[in-house]
Amino acid sequence: MERQLKELSAWMEQEAVDFTFLTSTDNIFYLSGFYSDPHERLLALILFPKEEPILICPAMEQNDARNAGWKYDIIGYSDTDNPWETIQEKVSKKAKAKRIAVEKEHMNISRFEALQQYFPAIDKYLPAEEKLNEIRMVKSELELSKIREACKWADYAIEVGCSEIAEGKTEMEILAAVEYELKKKGIGKMSFSTMVLTGKNGASPHGTPGDTQIKKGDLVLFDLGVVVDGYCSDITRTVAFGDINEEQKNIYDTVLKAQLAAIDASKPGVKCMDVDLAARNVIKDAGFGDYFPHRLGHGLGISVHEFPSLTSTNPLSLKEGMVFTIEPGIYVPNVAGVRIEDDVYVTKEGVEILTKFPKELQIIS
Repeated sequence: MERQLKELSAWMEQEAVDFTFLTSTDNIFYLSGFYSDPHERLLALILFPKEEPILICPAMEQNDARNAGWKYDIIGYSDTDNPWETIQEKVSKKAKAKRIAVEKEHMNISRFEALQQYFPAIDKYLPAEEKLNEIRMVKSELELSKIREACKWADYAIEVGCSEIAEGKTEMEILAAVEYELKKKGIGKMSFSTMVLTGKNGASPHGTPGDTQIKKGDLVLFDLGVVVDGYCSDITRTVAFGDINEEQKNIYDTVLKAQLAAIDASKPGVKCMDVDLAARNVIKDAGFGDYFPHRLGHGLGISVHEFPSLTSTNPLSLKEGMVFTIEPGIYVPNVAGVRIEDDVYVTKEGVEILTKFPKELQIIS
């Protein structure tokens, strides 16, 4: 936490930023160790180039912030208070407030207008995301250990899901069983809404599980992740319930070949675009190019979708310490959908695969 705060403060000094005003839950957790979902209430972190930072949160959460390890100033406020007056008073003692940085992709209009009202001298708003993305992109050993643990539970969840497959069961029944078993093991939060899609439903990359019943000859797609100590995992596996036809098998084999090609291409110094293209070209050469409509993957950490985005146009080079997903897919309407996704960590030589559930086609009898 201290390293990140110092790195951001050094950037602010370099860019002549008077203060940085952060409002996103994930960035505040990353820099403070305090996680809160304040709903409509203001949660913010104010950082300065040389002064100590200030955390703003509802008064009822002040003790939680202290218990999370935050040792600096806290502005706690009740539901009848106007926290902006206190913010103005405290910030004015530390900074000129002319040139500030904010999360432009997260800041809402109401809070932007409050900054304008209480700090009328501000004449420049810089984007804070670029530096924050850069800092968060490379994971520490502690962060990696939490992601590893989250990946272990994701593997377990897929194992549970496969064991629940049976003739006539619905997507939602299997989904409920997976999350129930995780909760019994102490996992309280998923990275995102769990997906269990069967048959033709799998041809929707972001389909919604429902009351469709599983039947023999279906492919069943699981896409899920769990949160451990604030860090996410994200895995997709597609399995067969009984024998599948040659078209389904061809789709599966092509996706697997594409995924393995992307893993093999992932090394420090290789561009994100080249990793994406390693998989995309396999799928295109097999005649399914029009059925792979999304990027190859995305960064992973506190947020399930982090920087960078692995697309066919991103020239960013991979760095040791990055964690991201590799998840090619083929989605043929009214036929089938297959996606295979792993979480990987960039090492000196290549990548370490953090999600371990088998990728060879699993046939559930």
